[in-house]
Amino acid sequence: MSCFRFIRAERANHSISLMCRVLGVSRSGFHAWERRPPSARALVDVRLTERIAEMHRRSRDSYGVRRIYLDLREEGVRVGRKRVARLMRAAGLSGYVKRRKGMTTIQVPGVRVAEDLVERDFNPRAPNRLWASDIKYVSTWEGTLYLATVIDCFSRRVVGWAMRSDMQAELVVDALEMAISGRRPSGELVCHSDQGSQYVSLLFGRRLREAGIAQSMGSKGDC
Repeated sequence: MSCFRFIRAERANHSISLMCRVLGVSRSGFHAWERRPPSARALVDVRLTERIAEMHRRSRDSYGVRRIYLDLREEGVRVGRKRVARLMRAAGLSGYVKRRKGMTTIQVPGVRVAEDLVERDFNPRAPNRLWASDIKYVSTWEGTLYLATVIDCFSRRVVGWAMRSDMQAELVVDALEMAISGRRPSGELVCHSDQGSQYVSLLFGRRLREAGIAQSMGSKGDC
């Protein structure tokens, strides 16, 4: 399961119990999965990935899915193009073509965004005064997952996070809910983000207003 692989990759940064609870899986199930020997297909995927990485390295990181797929077929390797794409994505390999799939900021034309209340000053004087939220994508053996985080800019600590296989507004709302539940903020608090469609959604803005949190967005092009 992709969530188990994420837990194994992040166990040095977060407790296993916490990640299992947030992802809705059992700790015993994770440990049982971890002890399970890899399947024959997984072993073949490992060998294929090694061969693909070698081809990609020899091409000076220029070969994309199509060229790798054709070269494998010429070598007599029976593999589908979708499988090559999945293995390359999981290994973080791509050609010179711009990877549109990795985009996490999708703007909605004509939608009014919030004002920038931060103006690049990310140094609050106390906790729960300025939170920042963003979305990143995580490549796994089973495809791409999207991770939304909420960071307290005072301590630089992640106070809320959520993961889904899609980038619906619920992704950022779930991360916000975790932050609100764990921190129970009071007083003036600003939540800053980019202008992605998830953050300009009615669902996210309504939850901020219900919690008494001011919404802020950076100008277009700001990191």
